[in-house]
Amino acid sequence: MEETFCGVSSVMESSLYHNVHSILRELDANPQGGSACNKGMLRWNLHNRVDKNPSISVSLLRVLIKELEKAERIDSKIRIIPLLHTLVYTVLQSVFIPEDLYQRMYFCLKSLVTLPKPYCAIALNYARQMKMEQNAPGILYQKRVSAEHNLCNDIYPLQEKVFVFVDPVVFPLSLVSALKADVECADPGRDSIIYKRRVLLHTVLAGLGKKCQVDQLSQSLEHLGEELELHFQDLVTILEQRTEDGPSNVNQYKTRLQEFYQDILTAAKDPSCPASQAETQLPSPEVSFHVWTKEDEIWNELANFALMVPTEQNSACLDEDDLKRTSVVSTDSGIEGDMPISELSSIMLESQGGPEEQSSSQSFYRRVCARCPIAGNRKTLMMKAVKGNGGYSLTKEERNLTARILVMGDDRTLGRLAKTLHTIRKREARHLLLTKRVNMEMYYIPVTDQTLSPVQEGVPEDMLTLAGYLGSVDPWYDCNINRLGAMIIKLAQMKSTQSESSDPNTFLLDIISYYTRVSQHPVHLPIYSVKICFSGLSNTTVEEVFVAQLTMDFPEVKRYRATFKDTIKGSVRYKKYNPQEFHGALVSVNYRKASISDREKEMDMSLSTSGMLISVLPSCRVKSLHSVSIRFQDMNPTRSSTHSFRAVSANIRVLEERTFTVCLDKDRRKTFMNVHSIEVSPCLDPGYSHQPNTKSKYSLGEGSEPLGKYINKTLTLPINTFCGIEQ
Repeated sequence: MEETFCGVSSVMESSLYHNVHSILRELDANPQGGSACNKGMLRWNLHNRVDKNPSISVSLLRVLIKELEKAERIDSKIRIIPLLHTLVYTVLQSVFIPEDLYQRMYFCLKSLVTLPKPYCAIALNYARQMKMEQNAPGILYQKRVSAEHNLCNDIYPLQEKVFVFVDPVVFPLSLVSALKADVECADPGRDSIIYKRRVLLHTVLAGLGKKCQVDQLSQSLEHLGEELELHFQDLVTILEQRTEDGPSNVNQYKTRLQEFYQDILTAAKDPSCPASQAETQLPSPEVSFHVWTKEDEIWNELANFALMVPTEQNSACLDEDDLKRTSVVSTDSGIEGDMPISELSSIMLESQGGPEEQSSSQSFYRRVCARCPIAGNRKTLMMKAVKGNGGYSLTKEERNLTARILVMGDDRTLGRLAKTLHTIRKREARHLLLTKRVNMEMYYIPVTDQTLSPVQEGVPEDMLTLAGYLGSVDPWYDCNINRLGAMIIKLAQMKSTQSESSDPNTFLLDIISYYTRVSQHPVHLPIYSVKICFSGLSNTTVEEVFVAQLTMDFPEVKRYRATFKDTIKGSVRYKKYNPQEFHGALVSVNYRKASISDREKEMDMSLSTSGMLISVLPSCRVKSLHSVSIRFQDMNPTRSSTHSFRAVSANIRVLEERTFTVCLDKDRRKTFMNVHSIEVSPCLDPGYSHQPNTKSKYSLGEGSEPLGKYINKTLTLPINTFCGIEQ
């Protein structure tokens, strides 16, 4: 801590300059290169250096500002967003920043507002944060730690929590415990007093700088005792008052902070006792790790979060009871003569207590019909909590709780997440109990089990198509999140082979902390609904959703095609095609064709095919977000081309006495057999589709056309990235 306000040598500054340039060159590197899996390590190493040595933060900020000004001058937009995020995250890690550097950062960010979206939106948001940090140094640190570790106060009641869900299909059970140990390796103890002491120390250092005696302040905070809570509340009040006053009265704020500093030194009970080493590093957020086995597990955890159920009681008192509903019902007629002799004798024995009881217990009583309350019914508990009973408290303030839901897996995992989002919106359509109080943000770290399995013959199916799309939209996401999936698996494998007493690896936790703190700009992945009709007399139907793709296959169609290749002396010989030997199924397709002008046209066609693929990934040529690519497998094996088109919705059915198999999002758990027809269309938000006959509040007056029909009612899966994309 003595080096906090010391200068940095030219050698160190040159080293930081080379580190920043290496990160920028990483953005332009070939993603197929040998170092593709190491992308993101340079950024992590840089922030890790600042975390361990805060004295280099000022020099790093100067380097980042120079590079940001250069990127704007040469119009290198690919570097602007990474530099912006790195700059602000370094400010969050810093202890003391000079006034002139605040001014330079603010004017640099303000000059970027003239750029197009998303650069102007991110720069404007960060410029406001830097202005607030300049007026009240340390307020960003205070708000971040207070929200992530539930340091409740009346002025800033926001609370955040990170929920990590891993798909057991992707992660084998042998690696789950290793992942859990790495994710939950945060500061031991999780005592709120430790975090409040850090906030007090960091804020006073950020505001007073060299006027503050670091060791003496740390020692006084260590022995402050019960008065620490009062000082913490006073500090929050001072910072909030400073933000309301604006840039005026700087000297008054400095004087008040100096008096606050002297009060802490005076109130210390025994400042002569030695104190532990002072720490001002930004602590990791509170993270809970879950293996996503139940489909409603995300809903249950969000309900526990809203009900303020302690973490240690989540599984003990809620999850186990959620599997069953118990009730105690009286089955007797109330007549003594109808009671069995065995039950009658047992009641007689129970009633024969003392002499006084024996005379008063000759009359029998009927058992009361009662329903036992169950803790697992979260919706019932939440409704009781709203009314003020039930034993649980539910916050009345709207959107004060933020749940950061981070899933780790592949396209199958995102398909499950889309289904969960649809289920939550459907539950909340009638009663806004959860989404009214909890702000849900979704994050995605792509990991596939293909890195664990041996290489098979042929080209394996790409299980990370959605991750590739997110990476193409956001290069910084591709660099820091997309390329780390293989490394996460390797670290988990190394952890599983080590002893339990080995030190935890904070790499994964640092990546989760940076990702959930910085990426606040969602990319909306379109969700499609499919109505599956099965063959048979019952004509049963199932409605599902998918976000990546839908595959249709005819199992009874002969799979061997006349494209057997015999490599003889470097030449390829094709077998003669026989249409009688290989034939497909005749299907009818009715669809609404997508167009750039959004003028949809009804089309219909019939063709023979052996399979079909519906891909949801947006096309660069079609600007309409909600359109799918439908591709049919050609029956002539000598032609490599396939019949494909883009459509907004489609209705596909078999014209013969055949059935086909449907698989959603490449997930074998979502495979449906004996299907006769399917209807694919954009998924509507259940919150908008509920009670369609009620009068809309979005109207211009009596007899006018309601404005509600112009609202986008489709449901999308918002995945937070570093730059996002406009919906």
